[in-house]
Amino acid sequence: MSSEAKGGDFTSNLGRVYALYTGGFFAFVLLMYICELSGVPPVYIGYMFVAFTIGVYALIGILSRTMQVSEYYVAGRKVPAFYNGMATAADWMSAASFIGMAGTLYALGYDGLAFILGWTGGYVLVAILIAPFLRKFGAYTVPDFLAARYEGNAARICGIIVLMACSFTYVVAQIVGTGLIGARLLGMPFEFAVFVGLVGILVCSMLGGMRAVTWTQVAQYIVLIIAYLIPVVILSTQKFGIPVPQLTYGSVLSEIAAKEALLNIPAAALHVAPFTRYDPLNFFGLILCLMVGTASLPHVLMRYFTTPSVREARTSVAWTLLFIFILYFTAPAYAAFAKLEIYTNVLGQPLSTVFTSESLSWMRSYGRPGLALVQLCGAPIDTLQATIAACGKLTPAIANLSEATPIAHRMFSIAPDGIVISTPEIAGLPYVVAGLVAAGGLAAALSTADGLLLAIANALSHDVYYKMVNKNATTARRLVVARVLLFVVAILAAFVASTRPDDIVAMVAWAFSLAAAGLFPALVLGIWSKRVNKYGAVCGILAGFFATLFYLVITRYYPWIGVEYFGMYSNVNPVTGANLVDVVKLKAENAALYFQNVVAVSHPMANRVGYFSVANISAGLFGLPVGFIVMYLVSLVTPAPSKELQNFIDEVRRPRGKQMMEEKTS
Repeated sequence: MSSEAKGGDFTSNLGRVYALYTGGFFAFVLLMYICELSGVPPVYIGYMFVAFTIGVYALIGILSRTMQVSEYYVAGRKVPAFYNGMATAADWMSAASFIGMAGTLYALGYDGLAFILGWTGGYVLVAILIAPFLRKFGAYTVPDFLAARYEGNAARICGIIVLMACSFTYVVAQIVGTGLIGARLLGMPFEFAVFVGLVGILVCSMLGGMRAVTWTQVAQYIVLIIAYLIPVVILSTQKFGIPVPQLTYGSVLSEIAAKEALLNIPAAALHVAPFTRYDPLNFFGLILCLMVGTASLPHVLMRYFTTPSVREARTSVAWTLLFIFILYFTAPAYAAFAKLEIYTNVLGQPLSTVFTSESLSWMRSYGRPGLALVQLCGAPIDTLQATIAACGKLTPAIANLSEATPIAHRMFSIAPDGIVISTPEIAGLPYVVAGLVAAGGLAAALSTADGLLLAIANALSHDVYYKMVNKNATTARRLVVARVLLFVVAILAAFVASTRPDDIVAMVAWAFSLAAAGLFPALVLGIWSKRVNKYGAVCGILAGFFATLFYLVITRYYPWIGVEYFGMYSNVNPVTGANLVDVVKLKAENAALYFQNVVAVSHPMANRVGYFSVANISAGLFGLPVGFIVMYLVSLVTPAPSKELQNFIDEVRRPRGKQMMEEKTS
């Protein structure tokens, strides 16, 4: 696979290669199940899952090494639509989709559907407005297109700024995902586990670039979709005798509603009630931000540079949507089965049972200090005495609080990021299923992290180094620079991830808003408007991006600023009833501490606040219109693009014809 001939042989036998790979993976899972039945400790099974999956990805990455520029940046533009769709789906279905999606639906219920609708709907925009035309242009990167369309490096630099911000935020979320999985499977501290995951990311992408990432992503999609489906298929079969969880989803919701009535769950926390966590403005605003962000993310758009033709680019979008649909159609059922298992097996149990029962050992594993994906009364699960003390502070009205006190709904919390990987153990399934799910989550996080790091490194090496610093750089030097930069960015991202800045879905939503506000107006108007010029593009990109960034930073890290003058999206602690407007009259740092550590713990997703009743994960609602308006108005008052450039735009829109940007291979 390291030569052009071998690359051609490989692409002509993709069906056979990946069929053998899938069969081998099933055989490995069966072997792990036999090992479990034979008494092999779970920790060793976890090590074997990590070693096997990362080992296979590393082998593919090494075999796909290349020293050709087009192979490194765009996989030689010869990836068939079917496999590009599969690779794009893996690139897309990140830790947020695999680990965080079902957890978000668990926490938000009906309102969590905004994520599914936004993330899938975005591919309609990709197929209709952007992907085929970028492929016709023939760029290596999104900033490449911006520089050509908007006549110069000013637009390229603006594109790089946005790309770096949204991609870095996104990749940090993926490395957090690898750390969570590594911490559980390998039994090591989260801070070290993120760097173990980083090794897997680097071996997949450093040597072969987009070529290596493409073929590892196809392999990773196979693993992640198998891993996601098997647990919920087993649970559906066990409970209803039907191995199609989507068909039993309604029955599970009925049982959840009955359990919620029995357990006196507050109305605001009901699973099927609409608009309990997000009002209609934020629900539909989030959908819009995620749709537009999907159509703007550089690492996703890069995948459509790899197809042989414009037609294949459009076809691969359809395949992508199908492969994504399989997981997203399953996520609501996964969340519902997880919630039903917790309602059945956790709530109502005495506190002492958590520390003595083997069936609840998963709570001790996921709730241990340092990981704390599961908490009782807002505290990690350390000792029975510590838990009773924490619950005494949270529920002072309960008399004679003791180890026999039953666990109530408000006493128990599980982080959205912990739902998917813990559900097999919550349901009492064999540990090999938990290992399989963790391997799938690792595949999802690695696949997206590879694409994101490659997008960042390619932008720095191609758009900054080659296009602006050293236009005479040799192929070898360009690829060395790309690999060094990829390594540096990866280390920095892992360091940031080790601090656990926020939950995965929130960080990913921020990245979408930044991409939507910064890139979508420039991409869409760059293709569909002849009047928009370089001055409008630069001003519009910067205005939309910084408007969104400002809103994100203020509402996330300085929530007390202006809270007395603007309405907070969620300003009441549902446990104590304290209003944040009153609390912020204390010192600013105390208000922030209260908000982040009390409100967020007691009310999932409550810390997604903002002014004007707009949650900060929907920050693109501010930047997106700003970007469009500024871009259009500035273009109107400045000279129109040249006739030559307008003809260039006409040619980009034509689906047929040769690629417009000639490539250099040396």
